[in-house]
Amino acid sequence: MNYKEINIVSSDPALQEQFIAMLGEQSFEGFEQLPTLLKAFIKEEDFNQESFIKMMAGFADVTYTSSSIENRNWNEQWESSFQPVLINNFAGIRASFHKPLNEVRHEIVITPKMSFGTGHHATTHLMIELMATLDFSGKHVIDFGTGTGVLAILAEKLNAKSVDALDNDDWSIENAKENIAFNNCSHINLYKAETIANESAADIILANLNLNIITANLSNIYAACAGSTDVLFSGLLVADKENISPVISLEGFDITGYYEKDNWLAIKTKCKKS
Repeated sequence: MNYKEINIVSSDPALQEQFIAMLGEQSFEGFEQLPTLLKAFIKEEDFNQESFIKMMAGFADVTYTSSSIENRNWNEQWESSFQPVLINNFAGIRASFHKPLNEVRHEIVITPKMSFGTGHHATTHLMIELMATLDFSGKHVIDFGTGTGVLAILAEKLNAKSVDALDNDDWSIENAKENIAFNNCSHINLYKAETIANESAADIILANLNLNIITANLSNIYAACAGSTDVLFSGLLVADKENISPVISLEGFDITGYYEKDNWLAIKTKCKKS
């Protein structure tokens, strides 16, 4: 399986974040932010050249190049640059070839492949910070868009009774399965799906996705709430706040807090279902 690598020339971090959000909606799976360049990766079979060119037409002053790379070479490059991530003293994410992170309460070991959720991206970082504020003990949790499985793994480490982890991407399912096994998790039900099953009855829902997917699935997320369910949303840009907030409220969620990091937004909510 080959991948398409797109190199977008930009030294503006905010613009790079905007491209990440837009390309994420076009099925791009991995990003690397450099001082003057954004590298974006997508399976060649998923690359829609017409949609990409149309998107870039709105940025007339931005230049880019594209090339094909082998999947194996990408993994080697990603692994060589992967560094441990620390979220305060609460959680740490590392690869198997790193030394143990003894300074954190919860350590997660992942294989750093192309799935989202290594902890480097601000959205995953925000989700983990918000998870530290919730009580997971004995709770049924849904991780919608699990990626590497890192949030599902952390939920089990926080004593969740059970975790449903779902994603619609085969690569993510394969990677999450490997990571779940490596972290000796036994209460995570991993499956491929486009959305949450309505009968899920979750106590906590983690939805680190993007604006379009969250908006399209809000009714399913609401239906999956057991009652006074805590729902964390991320994968949103700060610029999405005015658009997404009234939609979330109208669907039946009380917004209890907004959290920002590097132009990305996470929203903490409580389902109003009685």
